[in-house]
Amino acid sequence: MKKPIIILMIIFVQIFSTHVCHAGLFGGLKKLFSSARQEMIDNGTIDENTIITALKEAISVGTDNAVKSISKLDGYLKNQAIKIVIPENLRMVADGLRKIGYSEPVDDFILSMNRAAEQAAPEAKVIFIDAIKEMTFDDAKKILNGNETAMTDYFRIKAGDKLYDAFSPIISSSVNEVGATRYYKTMADKFALLPFMKMKKINLDNYVTNKALEGLFYMVGEEEKKIRTDPKARVTELLKKVFSE
Repeated sequence: MKKPIIILMIIFVQIFSTHVCHAGLFGGLKKLFSSARQEMIDNGTIDENTIITALKEAISVGTDNAVKSISKLDGYLKNQAIKIVIPENLRMVADGLRKIGYSEPVDDFILSMNRAAEQAAPEAKVIFIDAIKEMTFDDAKKILNGNETAMTDYFRIKAGDKLYDAFSPIISSSVNEVGATRYYKTMADKFALLPFMKMKKINLDNYVTNKALEGLFYMVGEEEKKIRTDPKARVTELLKKVFSE
């Protein structure tokens, strides 16, 4: 049992060490899908399960880091790339309120939306785990040989609806808990004090949920870039052993 594992590790090292300076973790794994891969499978020195396990571990760490980064306090709020801002059709309202000295309800509204997203974010972890478990060998091959967002696109298709269903009720509860609905109403009341002005209504739960998911997938995409370009990015113990020199 130990002999095939040792042979497998040697093969990984030989493949990976030559290209480690020019490719990330995905680059090393890609070599296992060359014509030599089939020969190794035929000889019994490697199998498809081993390849997909290595890829799944790399992806698992990447998605886990993405979820952790947005779940923490200010994970959305202090990240300008994913910060949830005032809905576009209310920005004139927000600007108007700031000009007349009512910045506080606007800032409170923005803060509360981001807090709601941060509270929902941990739900993504188990959904990503399930999507990774369901990943087939063909899925793995498409991700390795795909474009720079192939992994992120896989999760959008495979887990997008499940993530929305998981995030939506939590955000619906959170927007009330953290005061987003109240601050939204405060903005509307203040804006109503202006002559001939009426604030447009929005589906706040839906807006925050969609923006939260946009931010989540953005961060997954950032982790994917690391996996593709940095050979040492988010490597598990198994992969450290496999790719060690």
